[in-house]
Amino acid sequence: MISLTINGKSYAADVTADTPLLWVLRDTLGLTGTKYGCGIEVCGACTVWIDGSAEKSCDVSVSEAVGRQITTIEGLSPTGTHAAQLAWIAEQVPQCGYCQSGMLMATAKLLRENSNPSDAAIDSAIGNLCACGTYPRVRAAIHRAAALLAKR
Repeated sequence: MISLTINGKSYAADVTADTPLLWVLRDTLGLTGTKYGCGIEVCGACTVWIDGSAEKSCDVSVSEAVGRQITTIEGLSPTGTHAAQLAWIAEQVPQCGYCQSGMLMATAKLLRENSNPSDAAIDSAIGNLCACGTYPRVRAAIHRAAALLAKR
């Protein structure tokens, strides 16, 4: 049995130590907000925070996450009121929406580190792939989220 702390709660998972964290989150624990995209750490759909660092959970074994604080999209804001989530809605970012949880997690981390990112900083920090090509709206939403956070 493997013990994990996810979104501030304790979980136990009966999986092998080498099981990817993504599959433990989705299939074992039912936290399906984190998505599977490529499985090779390229697309970013599976981005979660591990001890505050944005990590692609498809390539992190569950044993590497033991004793660490994991935050998934479900834990970003249980009420959906994180500035990035509000800005995503206002800017109508999602089309298919598949990449969005990973994009939001990467965005929230960026805004934690840089409260007023330039377009270049956004482009550098958000390496997530979006098949729908909503990058201009992603950038606009990040600027909107930064403005919302500045008002808080």
